[in-house]
Amino acid sequence: MECSEEIINNETMTNQIGALSWSSSGEGSDSELCFDDFIDEELLSEAGSVPKLQFRKTVINARWNDELCMSEVLQHKGGQLISNGIVRNGKVYLSIEETLFLSEIGSLMLVDDKDSIFLLEDIYKKLAKGKGCCSLEYFKVYRYLKSLGYIVGRHDIPWSLKTVRSCSVPLEGNEEGKTVAPTVLDGTFLAESLNNLHIIENKPFFDVYLPNCKFRKTSPGDPVFTVSLARHHPPSICEMEKLERQSNGIPLKIAHVDHDRVSFFSFKLLELPTLP
Repeated sequence: MECSEEIINNETMTNQIGALSWSSSGEGSDSELCFDDFIDEELLSEAGSVPKLQFRKTVINARWNDELCMSEVLQHKGGQLISNGIVRNGKVYLSIEETLFLSEIGSLMLVDDKDSIFLLEDIYKKLAKGKGCCSLEYFKVYRYLKSLGYIVGRHDIPWSLKTVRSCSVPLEGNEEGKTVAPTVLDGTFLAESLNNLHIIENKPFFDVYLPNCKFRKTSPGDPVFTVSLARHHPPSICEMEKLERQSNGIPLKIAHVDHDRVSFFSFKLLELPTLP
């Protein structure tokens, strides 16, 4: 088993697992919002550049939904929503990491249910409490990837229900195993889906796509890699095999956060020659 550290600016380092040092690692409805008509205002930086937040004027107004632990977009202009937010019932919802990142760069103004303005520190407090099934470490991974220009979404949370029209779920108590497609009449299905996402190490958390101003939530394609987080030690061989199965054939990267330094590791199996 060989481990390689990849800090997405194309710097790579290869070590044996035993020698790995963790302390050094550095839309309206789906059819109503025609995002193809917009040109994304984000300047998507090349993967080799140094991450740098680009501050913008507010282009999104949103209200925090405490039940969902997400923000609901009220108004927007420009193309920020091409690659941010999931679409449910004709509404766009931003995860807590999307909400915080857009607030940090000045693109989002957030209010509560009484229309009082949310300060940046208020969002950080919710993140510190694990709201939205996210943590500070995961947010730092998200911010790093977004600052490089990547498109980042939650693993196993579809951008749009149009991408899961053909998917189905078992009917409860149905002995014949018949299935029915999930419908969303209110926020219940979305809330249950998000509540089932716990902050667990050794589980894919983000799907990452290459920068693309023509990205479509209804047909996003396959991500270029998935991301899981390891905090204290590399995953075992059994854990890696489980992660790879959960990644559904998509390349997997393990993220590690040391203060504000984010590193990514990938693993591959090596066959050692048999000694005479």
